[in-house]
Amino acid sequence: TMGLAHLSCLVRQAEASVNEFEDQGTGEGFAKWVKCFDCGQDFHGVVKVALGWACWKTYLGRPEADAVRCGVLMVLGNALRLNDRPEEALPVLEANLALIRRYGSHSTASVLNAQNNVANCLYDLELHDQALVLRRKIYARWVLMFGVSHQDTIMSGTNLSVSLRSRGLWGEATTLVRDQLLPAARPLLGADHRLTLTLSQNLVGVLLGNPKRTRDDLLEGEI
Repeated sequence: TMGLAHLSCLVRQAEASVNEFEDQGTGEGFAKWVKCFDCGQDFHGVVKVALGWACWKTYLGRPEADAVRCGVLMVLGNALRLNDRPEEALPVLEANLALIRRYGSHSTASVLNAQNNVANCLYDLELHDQALVLRRKIYARWVLMFGVSHQDTIMSGTNLSVSLRSRGLWGEATTLVRDQLLPAARPLLGADHRLTLTLSQNLVGVLLGNPKRTRDDLLEGEI
C-alpha cells in the first residue's frame, strides 16, 4: 500500500510538472516522469516501468500530433528496455519513431534520438546487423549537422563503435575510436568525463580483442 501511495504521489507530481510547463513554460516539465529531482537520479526498476505505464495511460487520450503524446511512448519503451524487456520495448519505440517522423520531422535531433532508442533495443535483442545499419546512419547524420566535436555526435559514435566491435569490424572500430572520437572527446569533455572514459575502455577492448592484433596494439591496449 505504501508503495502504491508513493507511486501515485510521483504520478501527481509529474502531471503537475507537465501542466506547469505547458501553461507557464516553467519547471521540469516531462522530465519528472523519468527522474527524481530530490536525489537527482533517474527512476529505475519496477518504479520506472510503473511510471512508464502510468505516463502512457495519463496522456493516451491526447491527439497523436500532441508533443507529450509522442513523448510518452519513449518513456514507456525505454522503461521496458532498461528493465530487460526489449521484446516488449521494441514495438513501443518503433511506434514512437513513427509518430515523430509523422509529426515532428522538423526536429532532426528528435528523430535521431528516437532512432537511437530503436537501435539500442535492436542491440539488446542481439539483432546486431540491424543495429549496426541504423547506428551508422545516426552517426553520419550527427556528424553532418554538428561535426565530430559535439557531445551528441560523440555519444552516437560510441554506440557505433560497440556495434562495430560486436560484428568483428576491428579496423573500422579502432579508426573510429582512436582517430576520431577520442581526439574530439578529450578537449571537449575532459579526460575524466564518463563518455571519454567509456571510449578509452572501448579502445582497449577493440585493440586487445582483435584476433589480428599486433604487438603495438597490445602495448597500446595495456597503457
